[in-house]
Amino acid sequence: MSFEVNHLEKGSIDSEAVIFLHGVGGDSHSWDFQLESFSSEYRAIAWDMPGYGGSKPINPMTFENLSESLIGMMDHLKINRAHLVGHSMGGMVAQQAIAMSEDRFKSAILSATSPAFGKPDGDFQQNFIKARLKPLEDGITMEDLAKKQVPNMVGDEPNPRGLDLAYTSMSKVSIETFTASIHCLVKFDRRDNLGSIKIPTLLIAGEKDTNAPAPMMEKMASKIPGSTYICMAGTGHLSNMEKPEKFDLILKNFIQNIR
Repeated sequence: MSFEVNHLEKGSIDSEAVIFLHGVGGDSHSWDFQLESFSSEYRAIAWDMPGYGGSKPINPMTFENLSESLIGMMDHLKINRAHLVGHSMGGMVAQQAIAMSEDRFKSAILSATSPAFGKPDGDFQQNFIKARLKPLEDGITMEDLAKKQVPNMVGDEPNPRGLDLAYTSMSKVSIETFTASIHCLVKFDRRDNLGSIKIPTLLIAGEKDTNAPAPMMEKMASKIPGSTYICMAGTGHLSNMEKPEKFDLILKNFIQNIR
C-alpha cells in the first residue's frame, strides 16, 4: 500500500512520536489542539486518512488497507514505534493496525470507539447506513450534514473553537469518501484480538456519547489485559475537541507513566 498519506506534524523529529487518527467526519485538523499541546515534548503527527484532506483515496477502503497505509506513513517518516491515538473510526484503524503490527506501537489510546460494529447485513447496521447516507442521496451537502450532526455529537459546554474544527472538518469531507467510510465502518470487527493486546492501552469514553456509549467502552476495556478506562464527565463523542485540556492531560499522564 502506498505511503502517500498527507499529515500535519509539530515537534522535534528526535522526540517520541505520537500519531493521531481521526474519525469519519474529521481530518488532520481534528487534532489541532493536540498538535499544539504535545509538540513541546513529542513528535506529534495527525494524518489525513486516505480519501480525507490531502490524502489520496484507496480502493477498496478496508481496515486492512487503511492500516497498511498507516504503517507505510510511519516507514516513510522513519518512525519505528509510536504511541497511537485513535478516535472513533480512527480507533478502529488503530485496533486493526495493532492486530497486524503490534510491535510498531508503544501504546494505544482508544477514544470514543468500538471493537466491532456488528453484522454488516444486520438491521441496526442497515438503518445506520440509511440514516447517514439518505440525506446526501436526497441532495443535502456535507456542510448541511455537519450543521445537523455535530450538535448531536457533543456534550455540555463544548469548546467553541473545537466546535468550529468539527464543523469545518466534516464540511470538507467529500460525499464519495464519506459514503465509502460508512460502508467500511459497518464491517469492522476485531473483538477477537482484544485479549491478545499486550501494549499499554487506555480507553477514553465520553459520558454523554451516544455513538460509542461509555458502558460499552468500559466492557471493551475489561477484555484488554491491564488496560485503563476513563470516562470524561459531560463530554459527547468529540472529547478531544470538546474539552481539549482535560483530554490532553489524561493522555499525557498515561504516556508519561509508560516511560
